[in-house]
Amino acid sequence: MDRSELWRHIHAERAALASLLAELTDEDWSHDTLCPGWTVHDVAAHVISTPQIGWREMGGLMARNLGRGYNTMIFREVKRIGARETRDSILGDFERYATSTHHVPTTTSVEPLIDALLHHQDIVRPLGRTRAMPPAAAAVAADRVRRLAPLMGTGKLVRSVRMVATDVEWDRGKGPTISGPIQELLMLASGRTPDPALVTGDGLAHVH
Repeated sequence: MDRSELWRHIHAERAALASLLAELTDEDWSHDTLCPGWTVHDVAAHVISTPQIGWREMGGLMARNLGRGYNTMIFREVKRIGARETRDSILGDFERYATSTHHVPTTTSVEPLIDALLHHQDIVRPLGRTRAMPPAAAAVAADRVRRLAPLMGTGKLVRSVRMVATDVEWDRGKGPTISGPIQELLMLASGRTPDPALVTGDGLAHVH
């Protein structure tokens, strides 16, 4: 996927998420998500914070979390940003940075796609809603997530199974197979629980 198409997918997912957030109730904004300890408010603030993080912000982030692990750092920063931002300011940022092509220093331009796709699911699924990922975009995100698996805590899983998408040409890994739509394989590779009705295979025995 070329860079322009990649950013089109990111911008489209951000726009769809912004539309959803605008129609949610205050109760929905306080609802738990698939990310343990994160509310919808927290996740929304996190997703749209990434286009705003440059080298200066990275320096502050590292200084505040010196000696802490990656997941602890992310959790602390998400809660810090969530506490600072209001619903209106978050929605304003979604409008302001809707077409930004900035990504966090030291990361690739695929990370904003991963954030937008996965965090959209983190919000909608606990609310009983659905959002279909574009399969081509989900496949690009899944390839990057496999490389980031050690940080996400799924390194052992992605090394132990073969994942085969049923809706796009995508076949990765070796071992017992897990088959399903690419969006469910992306959820799995990132440490989230996929829809059990949509994934099959002996490799599911390796999922904990």
